[in-house]
Amino acid sequence: MELTATVTELRYALDTFFFLISGALVMWMAAGFAMLEAGLVRSKNTTEILTKNFVLYAIACTMFLLVGYNIMYVDNGAGGWLPSFGHLIGSQAEGADHSLESDFFFQVVFVATSMSVVSGAVAERMKLWSFLIFSVVLTGFIYPIEGYWTWGGGFLSEAGFSDFAGSGIVHMAGAAAALSAVILLGARKGKFGKNGSVHPIPGSNMPLATLGTFILWFGWFGFNGGSQLMLSDFENATAVGQIFLNTNAAAAAGAIAALLVCKTTWGKADLTMILNGALAGLVAITADPLSPSPLASVAIGAVAGVVVVFSIVGFDKIKIDDPVGAISVHGVCGFFGLMVVPLSNADATFGAQLLGAAVIFGWVFLASMLVWAILKATMGIRVTEEEELEGMDVHDCGIGAYPEFMTVK
Repeated sequence: MELTATVTELRYALDTFFFLISGALVMWMAAGFAMLEAGLVRSKNTTEILTKNFVLYAIACTMFLLVGYNIMYVDNGAGGWLPSFGHLIGSQAEGADHSLESDFFFQVVFVATSMSVVSGAVAERMKLWSFLIFSVVLTGFIYPIEGYWTWGGGFLSEAGFSDFAGSGIVHMAGAAAALSAVILLGARKGKFGKNGSVHPIPGSNMPLATLGTFILWFGWFGFNGGSQLMLSDFENATAVGQIFLNTNAAAAAGAIAALLVCKTTWGKADLTMILNGALAGLVAITADPLSPSPLASVAIGAVAGVVVVFSIVGFDKIKIDDPVGAISVHGVCGFFGLMVVPLSNADATFGAQLLGAAVIFGWVFLASMLVWAILKATMGIRVTEEEELEGMDVHDCGIGAYPEFMTVK
């Protein structure tokens, strides 16, 4: 009896530690998003985009603690659609495999990831305070509600919808919120010509963008690996190893595929597309990084790497201005990831996957559109033409990111 109790305590400690370390890896992804976006915007908007990324993380942590986790997980009926609306994180369940606090920490960094998707898509022309107010609503209410429908045991979970680590629940949801904002916000000045031409607006710092992508790739091992939820026995430990392998394989294949598409299409190795190719592979495999074989994971990542390049070009053609390609990476490739799950997971069906994707996108898009519309009608969501020309660093933050250098307008 004593030996059994000791083993149980050791497994509890190990699984709790695994959750915490995985959460810390995902938290580090916040730095990855910040560096990626800082590199892909112009130097005059760098401090402002860093401010958004830093503060949105703080807001997400606070709102999910106060109300979000409770809405998503506490005292909800199985198979329902309307969550309970309480506060804080509830109490530890009897016989739990890990501590409640470690579960909260692992979940909260996912919320911040979803909101980080929005910041890149609306970069260089959205008001700082409008963005931060929206962050409060998304992380405290919009995301937790669809989180209850899926991971919280709600009606999508009962319908058989499968999303292992959040291709749809986290990434596509963030893209849906971003798309609704971009539609109301409009494009950056000078991005599109009157005759339908597209004018590239290069980022200011490719080393930062590359560093950010490497950080995201690194953090993704916690994102997907931690979603196995346990490590303390043979089956789960083996599964975590498989998840790491597949996650890495998909990212690598996505980068290579994007490189080849760029070379064959334009004759150049476009670094921004290659970086987005790796991220596309990561997003796509996130829906199920365990079931596919390594070769199938390579195929999923490669297809996502191709898709993201043409998606970015396609959004430009319809005048959807997304400075970092976030809607394509997280939205289009998130949907793709959801829809290929049944190819390797016999428990998933295309019908359930399509239903889940439609509900998640529809809910987040419409709820976000309503919030953005209210903000636009009251305090406004877009900076003035003068502020956009001068750069948002000076107007919003009062300090430039590179004060020793002259800003090129």
